[in-house]
Amino acid sequence: MRERNRSLRALAAGSVGNFIEWYEFGVYGYVATVVAERFFTPAGGSAAEGLVRTYASFGLAFFFRPLGAALFGRLADRLGRRPVLILVVALMTGATALIGVLPTYAQAGALAPWLLTFLRVVQGLSAGGEFGGAVAMLTEFAPPGRRGLYGAWQSFTVALGLLGGAGVAVGLSVLLTADQFGSWGWRLPFLLALPLGALALWLRIGLDETPEFREPAVGAVRVPVGAIALAAARVMGWSAAGYTFLVVLPSYLQAALHTGFRQALLATVVANLGFAAAILPAGLLSDRVGRRPVMLAGAGLVVLLALPLLGLLQDPGASAAVKGAGLCGAGAVVGLMAGPGPAMLAEMFPARARCTGLGLAYALSNAVFSGCAGLIITEAVRRTGNLDVPGYYAAATCAVSVLALLGSPRTKAG
Repeated sequence: MRERNRSLRALAAGSVGNFIEWYEFGVYGYVATVVAERFFTPAGGSAAEGLVRTYASFGLAFFFRPLGAALFGRLADRLGRRPVLILVVALMTGATALIGVLPTYAQAGALAPWLLTFLRVVQGLSAGGEFGGAVAMLTEFAPPGRRGLYGAWQSFTVALGLLGGAGVAVGLSVLLTADQFGSWGWRLPFLLALPLGALALWLRIGLDETPEFREPAVGAVRVPVGAIALAAARVMGWSAAGYTFLVVLPSYLQAALHTGFRQALLATVVANLGFAAAILPAGLLSDRVGRRPVMLAGAGLVVLLALPLLGLLQDPGASAAVKGAGLCGAGAVVGLMAGPGPAMLAEMFPARARCTGLGLAYALSNAVFSGCAGLIITEAVRRTGNLDVPGYYAAATCAVSVLALLGSPRTKAG
């Protein structure tokens, strides 16, 4: 019973931290057009240029995630999972809440975007340490034969965080007028990180160290560089397709297809519901058939269906119900990759190099293919006028993941 209670507390502590991280990243993506206007669009500047700068700031935070993964990952592999997870959630909570009180460009001039970018860097560093530590803790506390399911909770709380961010943004856009939301309402979702962070800290302070970390290390353990590269390629499609369909979509629908703000956010909620619904079943299935078959199914389906989905969204004759079903299906396909992904990454590295190895693989993949997704897609659509760019981007990255999953030796990860 005691072991079960420890596992459940670890599940809750890891999940709440991930929820906060992805809630914040989701909120930033969902209110990107408002942030662009308030922080990155001086008087006379174009809205498109401001949105590009906003996504550049968004992407910059991702490029600090590998540094955070290396720094906090090494600490977690040497000192333990618990102290590092306490530190990173405190950093993330503080930086997120401070965004909610920042002065805008109209109030602070050119200093405003620099302050926002600095806080995004702090978030990137802490997020880089969060993933490796949380996945290691979840999978190391998992009962035998349940690593896929326990690891899937990391991805599931990503979905909940994105849904929470979208839900708060939609709720405020309904309760407030457009002027109220643009003036001060956009700050409220960031300030909500404070009570969430307090809960995460309470759960993590009461954690025990994981059983695998407590086992004595035998000799020096090196982080295998080849395994990091292979792992990054395996999750590339998960990273890119996930951000394309679940985070970047609202701004794409508004800027490229001229969809209203509320309608764009509701579309994203539908996609995230499909994503959330698929994650835990996919993780459980991977405990039975292996990680790779489930992830291959998800990546292959994105390759086949990304462009048809964009065509459906662009079709003025398609009903809202049909478009909603397509978005829900797109989210579910990403969930097939996200469910087994954390356990697969954990099983590719030894315990004393696990936080560093899986954290770096995930952070590098996200830095290049998630953090830059909004910037690449927005700028490419603006320059070329091709509305199919998001579909090409998601399909191409998932094709690389298919090759990485097929072209490597079979391991415990399936």
